[in-house]
Order: sequence, then C-alpha cells, then structure tokens
Amino acid sequence: MKALLIAMLAVVLPAAVAQQPALPDGVTLWKSGVPPQGITEKDNYGNHILFISHREKSGFVEIHKNKADVMIIQSGTATLVVGGKGLNLHETAPNELQGSGIEGGVSMEVAPGDVIHIPVGTPHQFLLKPGTQITYMLVKIVMQ
Repeated sequence: MKALLIAMLAVVLPAAVAQQPALPDGVTLWKSGVPPQGITEKDNYGNHILFISHREKSGFVEIHKNKADVMIIQSGTATLVVGGKGLNLHETAPNELQGSGIEGGVSMEVAPGDVIHIPVGTPHQFLLKPGTQITYMLVKIVMQ
C-alpha cells in the first residue's frame, strides 16, 4: 500500500508542478511565506527589499535614515519598542544606525498575523524573553 501511494505521488506531483503557469518577469512567489532559496534569501528590487528575519534573542535599536519597514509576523512573539530616542547610536552602514536601547519609546506585544509599519527615521527594537523566538517577513521600502 505504501509503495502504491509513493508511486501515485511520483506521477501526480510532477504533473501538478508542470501545470503551474510561468510567472511574468519581475513577479516573485514565496509559497507559504518562505523564499525559494531559504530563509537567508534577500530579494532586492532597488526600491524595496524582501526577506525573512528570525530572532532568538533581543536585537539592537535600529534607525533607518532612508528606509521604511513593513513587518508581517509569521511565528513567535516579542515586545516591539518604537519611537522615543535611540541610545548609544553608531553607524553600521550608510544611512543605518544601531544602538543599545530606546528611551521614551512605546512598547507593544506582537504575535503571528500582526502587520507593522515603521516609518523612516523611527527607532525600533525587538525584545525577546529567554527561550522565545520571532520570525517575520520584512519589506524594506527605500525612500529617495
């Protein structure tokens, strides 16, 4: 019975894949929210960048001088701190700052399904409790 099921899948699955239409140039499909090349893939389209971010510990405060972030939480939970003033900031790349924390920000719990927009220049930081994780799709929108 198991061999019959495997044989049937071997015939049906390639046919199902073959029936999918070829996508037009520039169209990207991430089935189930995962890039085709895996979680480390970053797709850069010039004016926006798509990738998956996974954290297992708290991150640094970040400020993007020319990018807005749109995040879609896929799994896990965290506290997101936004606004206020970034502390101990230093440049990590052109137009990118990181620091140790945020003073006077607003804290909110985020969970799967939440969609977050972080405007250009807004300090933001994920804080994770020990033993927790968060995975989210990130769209970085480049502002000129």
